[in-house]
Amino acid sequence: MRFYRGARSTVRGLLPKGSDTVLEALDLAKRYGPVTALDGFSLKAVPGEIVGLVGHNGAGKTTFVEIVTALTRPDGGSVTIDGKAPGKAKGLVGVAPQHLGLYPSITVREHLELFGRLAGLRKVALAAAIEELGVALRLGEIMDRRTGALSGGQQRRTQAATALINNPPLLLLDEPTAGADQETRQAMLDVVKQRAGEGAAVVYTTHYLPELTELQATIAVIRAGRVIARGTYEELVDGLPGEVHACFEDAEDVRISTNDPTKTLIELLATTKQPITSVEVRNADLDDLYRSLAVGRDT
Repeated sequence: MRFYRGARSTVRGLLPKGSDTVLEALDLAKRYGPVTALDGFSLKAVPGEIVGLVGHNGAGKTTFVEIVTALTRPDGGSVTIDGKAPGKAKGLVGVAPQHLGLYPSITVREHLELFGRLAGLRKVALAAAIEELGVALRLGEIMDRRTGALSGGQQRRTQAATALINNPPLLLLDEPTAGADQETRQAMLDVVKQRAGEGAAVVYTTHYLPELTELQATIAVIRAGRVIARGTYEELVDGLPGEVHACFEDAEDVRISTNDPTKTLIELLATTKQPITSVEVRNADLDDLYRSLAVGRDT
């Protein structure tokens, strides 16, 4: 497991040999009056990588996205996108912010035409991109409806489509499935996996940790404005305790925290004299990681 400490920590060690870095943020700092939003925030993302960004509200995730998209200037540190500063990376970044930013009086198609043209798409290329996203995000039946009349899930898919329209090398998706129905969630995950498979680097912010497992994302855990843990799922949960939950006949349930649930269960079955009516073995998962880091777990 990789943990990073200190006021100015730099994430290293995860880049495949010979790979290019699409996104590199180094030692970002940002304050709003007495509030420190970012304090030595560092992160890299390479082509084809999905980076899952997780942390409590206020950890600095949205501020980081705003800096990468040139909406906010950092007080310190630097960001490059394919070697360019955020203000000079037009067309290289697709962003779907946490809060919906659609025009309610125009249609889904008009949104995609607008964002596509802003990104430099014209005529045949624009029409092909709209058709592709209409299928991938299941927008075909609502393409000519005004977005103000759409459901929340349909609006989420529309907003994601505006970020994806020009197939940018970097995607920033800030809680793209928040409040979404299952259809929207699955469509979004499928498209994210597809775009990463085609070579895009994706930074995917979420509170719904099972999504990161499905996306096979590498994970960056943020606390107090910096990345405190970075690695694959397997690396980050290695060493975290799981649990054995046993129900005894005519007795209270027993829960045992253990680093080796299978071994603990075997020992329990060999030593107990009471009949066991049911047993559940649970290995450590991302929720355990999140909770352990949130309370300042040292490793």
